[in-house]
Amino acid sequence: MKYISALWLFVLFFSQSFCQNSPVEGFLNGKSAVLISASAAAQPALTWQELAEELHMSLVEAGGDPVAYYELEDIVLSEVIQTAYANAFNKRLIANIVVVTRKDDGSFHLHLFPFSKDSKIVQQGENWSTSSKELDAFKENIASIGANKRSENYLAIEVPEYPELPGGQADAAASGFIRRAPLNLDVFKLGVMLTGASGDSGYLTTFRHDLLGKSLEQIESEQRAERAGMEDVFSGIYPFEVQFITVPKSNQELIQDRVQFLLMRLEGREGDLMENMGVPIGDEVDRNRIVVKYYIRFLVRNELYIGEKWDADPDWRKALEAFLKQISARQ
Repeated sequence: MKYISALWLFVLFFSQSFCQNSPVEGFLNGKSAVLISASAAAQPALTWQELAEELHMSLVEAGGDPVAYYELEDIVLSEVIQTAYANAFNKRLIANIVVVTRKDDGSFHLHLFPFSKDSKIVQQGENWSTSSKELDAFKENIASIGANKRSENYLAIEVPEYPELPGGQADAAASGFIRRAPLNLDVFKLGVMLTGASGDSGYLTTFRHDLLGKSLEQIESEQRAERAGMEDVFSGIYPFEVQFITVPKSNQELIQDRVQFLLMRLEGREGDLMENMGVPIGDEVDRNRIVVKYYIRFLVRNELYIGEKWDADPDWRKALEAFLKQISARQ
């Protein structure tokens, strides 16, 4: 009888511990930051702020304490920016991350994670999710998160708040972005990460409205097409050794394989990219134009080289060609 009682206590303790560590239990007992990616192509049109206004009270009714709303695209611009957000979340004692995605087809998706407390912000693994094609049904699904459970969040605000973004021009000088080409590209390999090769550090990006839900087969197909297109651009422009990377690898593994440089790609609003890289924004710049910008990350010192000239372009091929030309000319 003693052994049965001990076993029962163990099972009860394990069950309670598991529940307390589940995404839903965490949501009901701590502050949440809400990250939203809303497709501009979806109909009827809703900006990410309008979506925040629509969903806030549903999150509160569910038992949550959503204290800050941000646009996901602002956060995943670069590892440096993502780290700045993680630090800000730690200071505010954020416990949960709510990721809301509205895809091009108009469907709504929500994923609830514990905050990882590091630059990843969320980690692959257990999460609570819901989705719907209709906004009203989506709001009802969200409101049911805490059904039949007790919430410890008693003072949730009644309207969404949009805190000032961490980072920006004030942090640009310390962000590691350098406006010139790196040296020694002719000595070490340049690693090129293809879609899906960023591992845990890029997991948050997969919730962008244009990426959410892609299968492994789709990613592999895109990798093949991406590599073929990039090899075509590299040919005749970049005279040094290149290694394409299709699976996540640690910095140590890359350096052991003589890969000391990584070609990195950012895509976002041109004004946001220039501001976060410390590049002056002229009056002629269309701040809202979506562009691709390439840069090189030097793994040994975590320095980020963007080149002397601003060469971002809506066409990734033109952006890559311009960047490769200016960094090759400096060797």
